[in-house]
Amino acid sequence: MKKHSSNRNELLGPSDDRCTVVDIKSTANMENQEIVQLQRNIMKEQDECLDRLEETIVSTKHIALAINEELDLHVRLIDDLDERVEDTSNQLQRAQKKLKSLNTRMRKSGSCTGILVSIIAGVIFVAVVWALIKF
Repeated sequence: MKKHSSNRNELLGPSDDRCTVVDIKSTANMENQEIVQLQRNIMKEQDECLDRLEETIVSTKHIALAINEELDLHVRLIDDLDERVEDTSNQLQRAQKKLKSLNTRMRKSGSCTGILVSIIAGVIFVAVVWALIKF
């Protein structure tokens, strides 16, 4: 729990409970001037509380804007990643079709040259997949 309150204090500053509430019964024995002075003091405290509230709201707004910018960046990165994954998937599908076709031809001909070409194509396929994954 302390961790959360320390994070709150870092973001918003320490909690300040100076805004007080006056019990109406305490004003019963006061003179008019005392009541007016009390009202002025209360209004001054309320103004200070509103100023602190405004500072907190402005700070929260700036934090929200920063979070929004960060989220926009992440959305762009995810969209870019999605596009690259789709391109890689298409390339892998084309390579698989070529390998399947080569494999079919190999079965029909049964030549050593076909086997060698198949092995080379497999190595190239693995190298392309490895390069796409790595980069």
